[in-house]
Amino acid sequence: MSETFATLIASLQQAARQGAFGRLRRGLEKEGLRVDRRGHIASTPHPQALGSKLTHPHITTDYSEALLEYITPVYCRPGDAIDFLADLHRFSYRHLGDELIWPASMPARLDGNDSVTIADYGRSNVGTMKHVYRKGLDVRYGRIMQSIAGIHYNVSLPDELWTLLQARDGRQVMSVDDFRSERYFGLIRNFRRHSWLLLYLFGASPALDRSFLPAGERPDKLQAHGRDTLISPYATSLRMSDLGYQNKVQAQLKICFNTLSNYVGTLRHAISTPWPAYQALGVNERGDWRQLNANILQIENEYYSDIRPKRVTRHNETPSQALEARGVEYIEVRCLDLDPFLPLGIDEARLRFIDAFLMWCLLSESPWIPDDECNRLDDNRRLVVERGRDPALRLLQQGRERSIADWGGEIMGEIAQAAALLDALETGTPHADAVAALVPWLTDPALTPSGRLLARLESSGEEFLEAILAIAREQAEQMREAPMDPARAALFDELVGTSHQQQREIEAADLVDFDTFLARYFASARESRAATVDSGAAQ
Repeated sequence: MSETFATLIASLQQAARQGAFGRLRRGLEKEGLRVDRRGHIASTPHPQALGSKLTHPHITTDYSEALLEYITPVYCRPGDAIDFLADLHRFSYRHLGDELIWPASMPARLDGNDSVTIADYGRSNVGTMKHVYRKGLDVRYGRIMQSIAGIHYNVSLPDELWTLLQARDGRQVMSVDDFRSERYFGLIRNFRRHSWLLLYLFGASPALDRSFLPAGERPDKLQAHGRDTLISPYATSLRMSDLGYQNKVQAQLKICFNTLSNYVGTLRHAISTPWPAYQALGVNERGDWRQLNANILQIENEYYSDIRPKRVTRHNETPSQALEARGVEYIEVRCLDLDPFLPLGIDEARLRFIDAFLMWCLLSESPWIPDDECNRLDDNRRLVVERGRDPALRLLQQGRERSIADWGGEIMGEIAQAAALLDALETGTPHADAVAALVPWLTDPALTPSGRLLARLESSGEEFLEAILAIAREQAEQMREAPMDPARAALFDELVGTSHQQQREIEAADLVDFDTFLARYFASARESRAATVDSGAAQ
């Protein structure tokens, strides 16, 4: 551990005891593919009994009708978010009949591109836009990629912490909003430098069903296991590999998160700059909308990244306009696979580790990332995704080759110090315990979720589909038998009816046709909102 970091941690202990680190706000977004009893992707519509996927605040869909997405409220205690997520699963299983929620990131059995049905959000303009956006993803990347599931973890740090750090840094001449954004971007840069550690520890997708790939296609990195399974012996997360959410067109954007203005400007350029290959696909062909536009990005959400700066948007405001106007409010961690061995794909201990990791990213030095370093970071992530459990693997740190065990062990030592700050007002040491529990995984890859899944396939001889389907059935039985919080059950019942009513009201309120609605949306999206910063922000 560097002396500078050790000194910093020691100087923050008193502030931690006074609560400066004690009220992180956390929320979860968790995807899960609906499958039939055979482990094939469900062809049924999103159940009406779960509410409207357009307006329900907690149960929606991501890309397809079959890809459930659960959204928890924001909580200060990670266990509360986990409990809410569990009740969402229990409620769903009351209405899924024989269907199951697939517990792995790589999808169940598919039957070609068309077996992944694009989600339908109704006849309103906003619902149509969501549907056409997904049609655009289909023509650009195919629907198969959109059947992959994961977990997004949203975290915002307490206001007291920003006040403390701003005073320590002597940056009171800046507005609090500007300082917060600057430090969040520093956190993001360090996350980008070291997200390979999360991919190693929590990657859980080293295998897939053959139906994920076109017939007869098998990349060199994959080996046959049985008749219908392909594995990558040392891989951690095929979901995060070039088989999953990667895009060569977006790679030329080179977003390395040095400043908020650069980030917003790059996204605005991408949503307004045509791309020839996308132009060739067509946009609106005689009333048949194929994509929202032919630009590098249709909308900002199309940009794939393992972490994003975020702010809650206001009416008629895009995500980047919200950031530009009022700064970063929270960050969204997007590189987490579903762990099939955990009923919810994640648990409280892992959330607490990620909290400690993020705090370490915030407090560590974080210089800007030049283009050449940006490329090296991409290389490190790719190596861990494809070969993270290979004992011979070496990553590059400032020109020096290092093993995961060596470099990861050094990082873990500092993360443990950051965890102590988070534990200052906790009962016990849950963050430090979460860090300590993962340290042995650095030297024993068999303990990782990817290692455990491959070990099961190899020892049992099961196909990927067989193994995950057996786990899904066990988890479904547990969820169906477990009681729900009564007040939460009543809330979910009420939200079904109110969400359907809200969708009907939105549809009835539309006053212009879709073409006009979309033209107005993109005209507004191209506007800068930097001049609309709240007058109190600079106080």
